[in-house]
Amino acid sequence: MVKYKSPEEIQVLREGGKIIATILKELEALVKVGLSTDEINNKAALLCASHNVSPVFLGYKPQGAKRPYPAAICVSINDEIVHGIPNENPKILKEGDVVSLDMGIIYKKMVLDSAITVPVGTIDAAAIHLLNITKDALYIGIAQAVIGNRIGDIGAAIEEVALSAGFSVADDLCGHGVGYAIHEDPFIPNVGRRGTGLILEEGLVIAIEPMFCEKGSRIKMGGDGYTLLTKDGGRSAHFEHTIAITKDGPLILSSLE
Repeated sequence: MVKYKSPEEIQVLREGGKIIATILKELEALVKVGLSTDEINNKAALLCASHNVSPVFLGYKPQGAKRPYPAAICVSINDEIVHGIPNENPKILKEGDVVSLDMGIIYKKMVLDSAITVPVGTIDAAAIHLLNITKDALYIGIAQAVIGNRIGDIGAAIEEVALSAGFSVADDLCGHGVGYAIHEDPFIPNVGRRGTGLILEEGLVIAIEPMFCEKGSRIKMGGDGYTLLTKDGGRSAHFEHTIAITKDGPLILSSLE
């Protein structure tokens, strides 16, 4: 069931969105060669405590998972697309890596979700292009999130960006409703056909999150039961914002602005 948010709830989400944006900005500044993913997780937990918010991923057990997620943040490197566990078998960041930081918080009982992919040191031109195109796709998808459009319009716009750049969209991974819980209806695919799917109405709050792969779209599950990787070993990028559908257009909630 799709649950629409009131103007007052959207204002709370906007306040919380500035916090999650601040946390991700601080974590991005932390990323450097030699940093452990466990250090990123520890810093994320400390930042949540300092801002009086809770990391929503910690202890979350999605449908089909065998155990709760054990960390405050998802840290995914290179061919890891999403849900990388930072504090079990921690990895050390190396020159040229690309690392996705995916964070969810609870602020005044409302949930926000956001992700960025950042370079470690100097990255090659192909990686720069992958990151830039995936980030562009996020904002192109957001631009379609207006009253009267449909979910398929968002997915189609994102997919077109990937294909025109020679990238693929990670199979079966998509955005979602958010606000009262980390994953709500509706699903927001990164592929689609214009004019199809749920009509977007005022008060809908969704997480839009393109995940592009530099090679093929097929994915596989890692041995930890959470990390999703590209099947062919190609690198991936992931960007995400929580947004609200308003009468004035899409409002990016997980932003410092």
